[in-house]
Amino acid sequence: MPTLPRLKSHGAPLPPMAIPFTGAGEGAARTTSQRLRLCDIPSTFHCSIVGTCLTTGELRQILIKAGLEDARTATDHALHGRGVRLAGQRDQAGRLLNKALDKRHEASIKRLPRNADEEELRAIWRDCFDRGDIAGPYWALMSHPASPAALLRDIFGEVHMLSHLVGSASRLDLARLTRLERQLEQEKARSARQEMRLKAAAGERAAFQRSARQMEERLIHAEALAAALARPARTEDALPGQRETEASRLDALSRRLAEAEERGRALQREVEQLRDLNDAILRENEALETAIATHLQHGVETARPAGPVLYVGGRRNLFEHLRAYAASRDVTLLLHDGGMEDSTTLLPALVGQAATILFPVDHISHSAVGLVKRLCRDQGKPYLPLRSAGLASFLAAITGAGGAYGRI
Repeated sequence: MPTLPRLKSHGAPLPPMAIPFTGAGEGAARTTSQRLRLCDIPSTFHCSIVGTCLTTGELRQILIKAGLEDARTATDHALHGRGVRLAGQRDQAGRLLNKALDKRHEASIKRLPRNADEEELRAIWRDCFDRGDIAGPYWALMSHPASPAALLRDIFGEVHMLSHLVGSASRLDLARLTRLERQLEQEKARSARQEMRLKAAAGERAAFQRSARQMEERLIHAEALAAALARPARTEDALPGQRETEASRLDALSRRLAEAEERGRALQREVEQLRDLNDAILRENEALETAIATHLQHGVETARPAGPVLYVGGRRNLFEHLRAYAASRDVTLLLHDGGMEDSTTLLPALVGQAATILFPVDHISHSAVGLVKRLCRDQGKPYLPLRSAGLASFLAAITGAGGAYGRI
């Protein structure tokens, strides 16, 4: 896909436009020494100016101020059409549009010398375009008194083609964003279920702890009673069967206490496992939210691995998605299915190329895991076992969510 300049002055993709044809010659220049108003610019440029140089929200506020009855409820497309029609009028609405454009892009207008020639104007446009600063320079050049027809046609053509490229990229980003949002909702639901299990296990553990304390208290009481019974009595056979009864109760309580303590330890281990799993899911959710934020806010920088990443095992039907996400983050991704179809003899060379090795513990053979760990130890490479072969675990690992990246 072509590399697009990041547009800094417009929140929505540029609308597709038809290329205008003017009657001016190739090198014809404007004769006025004053900046042109919007209504003085050929109407064939109005669509591109309104769609590129004003956001939909700004245009809506202008038309509301101009008194258009349905400006608050009109669709974005209808709003754009009304703005284009009003651009050629010399009434209040046209003046409001012109004033808004001048105010919004004042810095770009001041940057253009009033007596600049075509070569200087082209150089300024090229610098701004390459930096992704489109809207302000576009309006400044369209209204500049020294802009020749050839320059206007050329910059219009570039903005026209850019609108197509941005629209194509936005559709791909939207599909990827939808997939990530759907997976995030699934992971959040899984996290909620895991949290419920964790709370239930913690409650059961607390109940067993209370039961163990009660048994311990009863045991202490029984031991005290047994000690009292063991002391010499004035009449040795005063309570002939009580000693045996209390001794039996003491043994039974001791056994029950030991069983309760063992169950408590088992529950503690389960709670710790559930807490670790819940933490892993929370880290994956954080990675998904970071990935979504990156699509929504161009230019957001997040952590990334320092070097190629080798992914061993997993599901082959997800490999293309893994490649696409890694490529979107400029990460070189090496893939090996763990021996299902790819030969394990390739692993030593792949481990040698990678900076970090990942493998999902739920979708890789024990022999492949053993081989990967041995190769990592021999070559001093960090490896990171992933909770699952799903995209969420991969995103969490790539973004380094939740802590240090990898281990040896």
